[in-house]
Amino acid sequence: MNKNILQILFAFFLAAQCCFGQVDVVYKDLVWSDEFDSNGALNSTNWFHQTQLPAGGNWYNNELQHYTNLEKNSFVDAGSLNIVAIKENFTDQGVTKGYTSARLNSKFAFKYGRIDIRAKVPVELGTWPALWMLGKNINEDGGYFDAAYGTSNWPACGEIDIMEHGITRSHPINYIQSAMHTPSSYGNTKDIGGIEARSNIDSNYHVYSMNWSPNEISFLLDDEIYYTYNPAVKNASTWPFDKEQYLLLNIAMGGVAGPIASNFTKTSMVIDYVRVYQNTTVDTQAPTNFTATVGAITGTSVELLLNANDNSGTVTYIVDYGSGTTSTSFPSGVQKSIIIQGLSPNTNYSFDVLAKDASGNAYLNNPITIKATTTENTTTECAGTSSEASQNAFSVGYKYAFQTTGTDVKITFELLDKDKVGVVAYLWKQTPFSESQMSNVSGNIFTKTITGQTIGSTINYAVKFAYAGGLSVTKYFSYVVGSNCTLGTQVPLELTQFFYPNPVENKLNLQLLDDTNHIVLTNILGQKLVEDTVKSSHSLDLSPFKSGIYFLKVENSHGIQNFKILKK
Repeated sequence: MNKNILQILFAFFLAAQCCFGQVDVVYKDLVWSDEFDSNGALNSTNWFHQTQLPAGGNWYNNELQHYTNLEKNSFVDAGSLNIVAIKENFTDQGVTKGYTSARLNSKFAFKYGRIDIRAKVPVELGTWPALWMLGKNINEDGGYFDAAYGTSNWPACGEIDIMEHGITRSHPINYIQSAMHTPSSYGNTKDIGGIEARSNIDSNYHVYSMNWSPNEISFLLDDEIYYTYNPAVKNASTWPFDKEQYLLLNIAMGGVAGPIASNFTKTSMVIDYVRVYQNTTVDTQAPTNFTATVGAITGTSVELLLNANDNSGTVTYIVDYGSGTTSTSFPSGVQKSIIIQGLSPNTNYSFDVLAKDASGNAYLNNPITIKATTTENTTTECAGTSSEASQNAFSVGYKYAFQTTGTDVKITFELLDKDKVGVVAYLWKQTPFSESQMSNVSGNIFTKTITGQTIGSTINYAVKFAYAGGLSVTKYFSYVVGSNCTLGTQVPLELTQFFYPNPVENKLNLQLLDDTNHIVLTNILGQKLVEDTVKSSHSLDLSPFKSGIYFLKVENSHGIQNFKILKK
C-alpha cells in the first residue's frame, strides 16, 4: 500500500489524541521509518540480515532454526514485510538445521523516543516471533553494530523486548509479553508485563509500541499502556538504557517456545510499518507554576501531589528524600501523584522535589521542600492498605483483605483511585499463573473466594484492575491459610499500663499494674513466641526476632490488655 506523508501525519494525529497523554514524554517528530512500499527484497539501507551462528553452532535458548538472508525468508509484498519461518533442512556454516527464518537488525539506532510497529503475529505452537531491541554497544559477533561498537556483553548492554509471543505457554494464545533484561534481572527476568489482545493477533493487525524516556519505558498495545518499567534506583545494573539501541525483528523456532507442532510447514510475521519518533526541536524554556503538596499518608508511604507547566507538554519530577531518589514524567498542567514507599512508621521525612523538562531546563526556584510524618503502621498479611504495584502504578492505592472460612479463602480488594472509570478486577494467582474475574460488591470493591485450600499453606495472589485507558496490578500478597492476624476479643482494661519504646530495636520496657503479670508475645500469625510471669517493671528482650509487627497480651488482676509492638 502507498502511504504518503499526509497519511502518516494523520495517523500520528489520531494516535496522539487517544493515547499519548498516557505516556510520560510525548515524542512527536518522525525521524525514521520503513513503510515497505517496494515489493521484493528488503531495503538494505534500513536493514541487515544477521545470519552468523554464535560460538558452538547453535542460536541461544536452544532454538532450532538457521537465520538466512534468502528472499524466501524475508521479503516485501503488497506493502508489507514478510518474515517467514519454514520447515526445511538447510545447511550453513557447516551446520544442518531443520528450519529457516530471518533475523533483521535495523541500521538505525537511537536513544529515547517511541517505536510503533503494526503487524500480524504468528501463533503456531513452537514459534517465537519477537520485536525487540539491543544496545548498540553489544558484543555479539555477527550483529550489524558489533565490529564498530561492540564493547559490552549481554545483558550489560540492555535488552528491551517490545513484543514476544509463544514463550509464556501458561498464557492463552494472543497473550503478548514485554520484558526488560538488565544485569539486575535477566534470563528468567522479573521485569515483565503482558496483556491478551482483544482480537486474534495472527489474522488482525495490531500496533505494538514502546515509549522510552530518560525516566521510564512503557509498552502499549493498540495505544493502551499495559506495562511500565521505572526502577526506583537507576544505575548500570537496573538502567543500561542511557545509550543508543537498535531494533531486531525475527521468528525463532522451538527452544523455550516449546515443541514445534508436527504438522508445521511455515508461518509468517507480516509487518505493515515500523516508525520511530523523537523530539528534534531544541527547547530552552523552563517549567513554570510548579507546586508540590502532601497527599495521603500511611505508615509506610507518603503521597506527593505535583504540578507544573512546560511548553514541551511534559514535566519531569525528581524527588530526593535522603535514602533514595525517584523520578517520573507527566503531562504539563496535570496533577501528578507520586507515592514514596518503603518508609518507616511514625517517622519524619523531608522531600526535595525538582521540576524540569526533557531537555534538562529546570524550574527557576528548584527545589521545593516538603515535610511529612508517616503514621502508625496497621497493615498485616490479612488486611491493610497499600499503593505498591507490580505493573504500572496507582494514583492513591488499594485496600486488601484475606479471610479464611473452613478451607475457603475470601479475597477482597478495593481500588481507592478516584481517577479510574469502568473498573473491573481480575485475581492473579502467582504460581502457576492464572487469571479469574472477581465479583463486584459495590463501587470499586471486588471479591473472589478460592475453595479447597490447605490450612497452614501459603498462597500468593495479586489483583489486576482494568479500566478505561489502561490497567494497574497490585503487588503479590503472601497469605497463610487459616490466619486471622488477631488475638481475638478480650476484656478491655481501662487502667493505665504501658510499654516503651515503640518502635523497639532490642529491649522493650514494661510498666504493669500488678506485682505478678502473665504475658504472652505472639507474631501476626498468632504463633506464641514468649510466655512468662513477670513483675510490674520488666524488660522484654526482642533482639532474637526479625523486624515486623508483634502482639503482647498482658493478663493480671485488672483484666486482659493487648498491645501492638513494632520491631525495627
